[in-house]
Amino acid sequence: MLAVGAYLTSVISDGLYEQRRDQALEESASARGDLVAALGPVSGATSTQTQDAAAAFVQSLRTAEGSSRRDAAVVPVDASAPISAVASDRAVLDLVDADFTAALAEDPDTLVWRSVSREDDSGRAQPQLLVGTRVVLPGSGSFDLLMLYSLRQEQQTLTLVQRAMAGGALVLLGLVVGIAIGVARLVTVPLQRAASAAERIADGDLSSRMEVSGRDELAKVGRSFNAMAENLEQKVLDLTELSRVQQRFVSDVSHELRTPLTTIRMATSVLDEHSSGFEPDLRRTTELLSTQVRRFDTLLADLLEISRFDAGAATLEARSADLSSLVERAAENVRPLALSRGTQLELLGRTGECEAVMDPRRIDRVLRNLLVNAIEHGAGGPVRVRTAANEEAVAVTVQDFGTGIDPEDAARVFDRFWRADPSRARTLGGTGLGLAISVEDAHLHGGWLQAWGRRGEGAVFRLTLPRRPGAPISRSPLPLEQSFSEAPLEGAEPPAVTGSIPAVRPDSLPQIGGDDAQP
Repeated sequence: MLAVGAYLTSVISDGLYEQRRDQALEESASARGDLVAALGPVSGATSTQTQDAAAAFVQSLRTAEGSSRRDAAVVPVDASAPISAVASDRAVLDLVDADFTAALAEDPDTLVWRSVSREDDSGRAQPQLLVGTRVVLPGSGSFDLLMLYSLRQEQQTLTLVQRAMAGGALVLLGLVVGIAIGVARLVTVPLQRAASAAERIADGDLSSRMEVSGRDELAKVGRSFNAMAENLEQKVLDLTELSRVQQRFVSDVSHELRTPLTTIRMATSVLDEHSSGFEPDLRRTTELLSTQVRRFDTLLADLLEISRFDAGAATLEARSADLSSLVERAAENVRPLALSRGTQLELLGRTGECEAVMDPRRIDRVLRNLLVNAIEHGAGGPVRVRTAANEEAVAVTVQDFGTGIDPEDAARVFDRFWRADPSRARTLGGTGLGLAISVEDAHLHGGWLQAWGRRGEGAVFRLTLPRRPGAPISRSPLPLEQSFSEAPLEGAEPPAVTGSIPAVRPDSLPQIGGDDAQP
């Protein structure tokens, strides 16, 4: 609109100026002949008569005040002329300079014009058009006829046109803005509704829907969104029901299997008591049966514990306890396994400095799970256990120097039944639920259970517990990332085994479980 307005203003301004200029030149040419006719008859008269005739001619050219005002002046060229300069307004003589006079002298038969401006009575500059021509009168000399035309009327016309265009531009701008706002609302309001509905769905309100009206593309998007939300809600409901059924199935099966398992365990115990009199093959079979029964019993216990977590029925039996003491007790429980693997347990931490309110049974289970996993994956290397505390939390780290884990697998080790190497030999009969139960035990206290490691160097597990269950923890007393140097740490306990290790068959040891470590 600005460009169009500027273009129209320029065109109209040029048209008005050219029209007024042509009119002024035509009037000036006519006045030239009138000057010859007025001063020709008095060429032989006295100077006073000639002066009066020139003055009367100038006054006849002058028009009244107004938007089309015109002033004139007659200026003698020669100093010996019989008259002096005559003007209806002295401003006409003030506007003539040497350049304009020289242009008149170059060709006496042409009209010379120039755009000038002068101040009106109010002090504002007004556009003017100065036109001049040279007239030669035989017997009287040469005279310059000057005429000053006002362009005020043209200026007023141009101002009126500009105001009209500005008013039209404002109306058009308002119309365009209104249309733009209307179109924008038609587009953005449905999108805002879709965004609000998506946010509500993200917050868990799966029943949220968009308001749809019309049959345009946005309405089609809204209907598609609502259909997607309905399908998502139905899928979530189906998955929730499936999960509930699965949890109930696991719980029911675990409970139902306890009774026949008890009978089988009693029968196995009778066979174990009389196995010394069996044939070697039958005795070996009895030992394998006893081992698998204990593993089955451990699996059922873990499934029942997981089902309690899933149902939200797990509770804490919290009391004040020392984490270092629990670590020492757990280390004693797994020492037979460490002896069989040639693993050295290095314990760091002082008893009595890690007091916290916790459930000792659950924390003992977590510690035994971590220690057994470290021994099983440690490849005979040392296992370092460090305890520490600060003003808000207590922590323990269990570090091994075996196969290790990749950084991307560190978070997955707590998934149920997940194994970094599915093909590895399960010599200890792990259920794959130990770490999953351990992390749930840690969360039940309001704590953390985290893993970190490097493939081929080792792994570190860190358990951090608040001083009181549920209290906030800003930082752990121990770092998670630690060095994998196998040099004994200062303050570590002596090696768990000195001298030679007696030959012990793994299946004759107490079965502890790879992940859950039941004593």
